[in-house]
Amino acid sequence: MTGGLHDVEAPAGAQAQAIAQLWHVLLPVCTIVFVAVLVAVFVALRRAPRATRETAPDVSSLSQPEPALARAVWAGVIVCAVLLLGLLAASVFTDRALARLPLEDALHIRLTGYQWWWEAQYDDPAPSRIFTTANELHVPVGRPVIVTLVGADVIHSFWVPSLHGKKDLIPGRPQTISFRADRPGVYRGTCAEYCGYQHAHMVLYVIADTPNDFAYWAARQRAPAAKPASALAQQGAELFLQKSCAMCHAIDGTGAQGRNAPNLTHVASRMTIGAGTLANSVTNRAAWILDPQQFKPGANMPSQNMAPDELAAINAYLGTLQ
Repeated sequence: MTGGLHDVEAPAGAQAQAIAQLWHVLLPVCTIVFVAVLVAVFVALRRAPRATRETAPDVSSLSQPEPALARAVWAGVIVCAVLLLGLLAASVFTDRALARLPLEDALHIRLTGYQWWWEAQYDDPAPSRIFTTANELHVPVGRPVIVTLVGADVIHSFWVPSLHGKKDLIPGRPQTISFRADRPGVYRGTCAEYCGYQHAHMVLYVIADTPNDFAYWAARQRAPAAKPASALAQQGAELFLQKSCAMCHAIDGTGAQGRNAPNLTHVASRMTIGAGTLANSVTNRAAWILDPQQFKPGANMPSQNMAPDELAAINAYLGTLQ
């Protein structure tokens, strides 16, 4: 399975940097408080008087004031209040920093979460320039991105820790999240809300490209599927339409227009298959086509009963879809 940076301590964008700074405040403060509480408990246990069943209860504190203890309690209350107000202020400042991202000339993406994969539609004022891909987001470095989050079935959660915090995809309640990648790289995201049996195999990769590389990638994604370049690939294209593949998958420029599974128009250009389950290789594609349930039990794609020559032909065709 392909890697990618997945680390809240390695921010690659403005929002992730603000969240990391808040974490660097929260961690030492909470650690100091935790240690102080443990020390206080230890001291109290050490100084507590020992007693047996026959020892009479000591109720002297009910009638005799204990100023030292009262001062210690009040000091603790004041310190806790100051620390809580300080953390509240830090959280408010962080929230404002997250909201201050300039959104001029933003890239708009509609991201839909399914059990258990992601569909990404790149919006554009010109309908002919809209295209759809799956399980990967390519974004230009330095340009803000506005992602509209849509839950298709159950609640999912979008989380790419190196770029931003978490936000849920709730069916019937679309919402947005904005981020900006400030340096090129591959950033691993995941669904952060338990969404069923294969929740752990619902990975999303965000690839931050230079503006020129992104423009080249987007132009290729807008193009229809490549024509088969060999007799074997041509046979695979025909088999793809004849078998159940076209009932679920779409390949732009062909008769395959299914909408129940990832769009495969440029599947060979993706890093993984099965939403991060397997690296995208000839061997893995063949194994996945034959029996996806051995890698992702519960996925909607059923096992395929194919002859070896049919599998080789379809795999060859998919390998041309760059």
